[in-house]
Amino acid sequence: MSDGFLLAVAAAAGFALGVFFFGGLWWTVRKGVASDHAALWFLGSQIVRTAVVLAGFYWVAVPRWERLLACLGGFVLARLMVLFWTRQTGGRPVAPTREAKHAAESR
Repeated sequence: MSDGFLLAVAAAAGFALGVFFFGGLWWTVRKGVASDHAALWFLGSQIVRTAVVLAGFYWVAVPRWERLLACLGGFVLARLMVLFWTRQTGGRPVAPTREAKHAAESR
């Protein structure tokens, strides 16, 4: 296989990892804010997302630094795409929790 093809595959893998990471972050925030156990949502999600992305970067890029750079480029592009997509969906706010309502009333 040619080097160009492998770099494209690494960039695509980085994009997929980025969609998983930042899409998972968006989903976690939406679910965690409305949950009674928000800390568990955020901590668990962070551990899983980070472990998957680190393993993916390692698997894609171990033999060559060029693949790591291409993977990172795809990851950053995915961040921009997820940011654009989540803004386009309206991003309707989640109903505030009891604690958030209390904090807003005490001002």
